[in-house]
Amino acid sequence: MNSYSRRGFALSLMATGGLAACGNGVGSNGAAKIDARVEQTLNYLYSKYPQTQNLAAKANGMLVMPLVTEAGFGFGGGYGRGALRVNGVTVDYYSATKGSVGLQIGAQQYAHVLFFMTDEALMKFRRSQGWAAGADVEYVVKDQAGNIRAETTTSTAPVVAVIFGQAGLLLGATLEGVKYTRIIP
Repeated sequence: MNSYSRRGFALSLMATGGLAACGNGVGSNGAAKIDARVEQTLNYLYSKYPQTQNLAAKANGMLVMPLVTEAGFGFGGGYGRGALRVNGVTVDYYSATKGSVGLQIGAQQYAHVLFFMTDEALMKFRRSQGWAAGADVEYVVKDQAGNIRAETTTSTAPVVAVIFGQAGLLLGATLEGVKYTRIIP
């Protein structure tokens, strides 16, 4: 027969309560929410900038971040969640975190899509513990008419980043200093 002391019983209750508070997202509807936002983001991107459909057709994979929120007052930070899609199917979920220091004030939100144009770039991204946008990323910008530059659809860069849907009062939107980490939503 087992007998527990009050101390042992109290410790087991604390351990059980502590473990119960550690949720990892399995069984939650977080993935469904991210997938729905990814679909809406891609529909918006393709309708607003039809040239990106050609870019998507040539890409080996796409990381879609439907909403990244940034704020700064001297020190700044940003966060967003999205999905990696290969052949139109979600294969992983990622978070994007960003930190910055400098002369800044304000807040903004935007969406972005990373198009992985080579198998090597996609595999490097998927195998990394935390991937940061670097020199091998080409940024797509809108011209005065609001269209995406045509030369980006014939780009030879391994990763092409499209940033769109900016709203807010923080100047500029780049992916420099953004770290992407695989998550379980």
